[in-house]
Amino acid sequence: MSKYRGFLGFSIVFLLALTFFLPISHTKAASLGESMVSYGKKFMGVPYVFGGTTPKGFDCSGFTQYVYKHHGVSIPRTTGEQYSVGTSVAKSELKPGDLVFFKNTYKQGISHVGIYAGNNQVLNATTSKGIDLVSLSNSYWGPKYAGAKRLVDGKFNDVSKSNQAYEAIEDLTDKNIIQGFDDYSFKPDDPITRGQAAALINRELKLQPKNISYFKDVPSTNRFAKDIAAMREAEIISGYPDQTYRPNNYITRTEMAVILQRAFELQLGSAAAAENKYKDISSSYWAHDAIVAMKAIDETGVFKTSNYYGSDRATRAVFSAALYNAMNF
Repeated sequence: MSKYRGFLGFSIVFLLALTFFLPISHTKAASLGESMVSYGKKFMGVPYVFGGTTPKGFDCSGFTQYVYKHHGVSIPRTTGEQYSVGTSVAKSELKPGDLVFFKNTYKQGISHVGIYAGNNQVLNATTSKGIDLVSLSNSYWGPKYAGAKRLVDGKFNDVSKSNQAYEAIEDLTDKNIIQGFDDYSFKPDDPITRGQAAALINRELKLQPKNISYFKDVPSTNRFAKDIAAMREAEIISGYPDQTYRPNNYITRTEMAVILQRAFELQLGSAAAAENKYKDISSSYWAHDAIVAMKAIDETGVFKTSNYYGSDRATRAVFSAALYNAMNF
């Protein structure tokens, strides 16, 4: 690994504000839809109650709304209203968590809804067995299939496929490098701290430090102490002149670029640098090469912009995209 000297971003360190620490919570390895199915199965056998919306008794749309709400996703109350939301999905493309609709059951038209559970089965509130798994090949339910809608995809309720960082976030969570929160969210717009940045990078690099007690404000009990020490020894993220690291300070997009350039040795030729300029980054800027590297290696589209906005905080989504790009460079 290349060696770099000096303090990271010493010329802009005082732009960072000392703020509260944002923990990275435990991961949600399964897709959000799979989590919904797993949660919904806990209510197998709960009786059917017309108008029911609680585990004491569910009707079909009351059950789907209850399961979705538990995962932080709001959907309308009635079957007809639920049929009006989401994106239509072909039967051959069904995924766990999709809403599956049936027609002409107790009334004409769209009249019943359940949650696709995989393997051609639907988890739903039946009048005969309560919450139950039924097959789409069932002689009763099969002919009444009316279509399906998708409201969730991926692992988190706040990161859709339209988010440019979606693939990066999915990949990094699969690898347990970055994680989601217990409310099934990812919080893509939350900023990244210096401590978190050290941990996320080192979950990929797996560097082992010799001394974890260097910084005055990073005790050995700090959850990121080993990662922070590893970043210092590798000269990827340095500390401050007063021998502090300030793990709770947020990092800027400029600092993120420099950190990742150091960690993954992102070096561009002059031609590549010239092709990936930003309007707001001068060629004489101290972090120019690191910043244009973010654009040159970008596979997500997050950095394919005219301006870089280097003084803005690096968010969880932006950092995920940058780290994903660097790992795959």
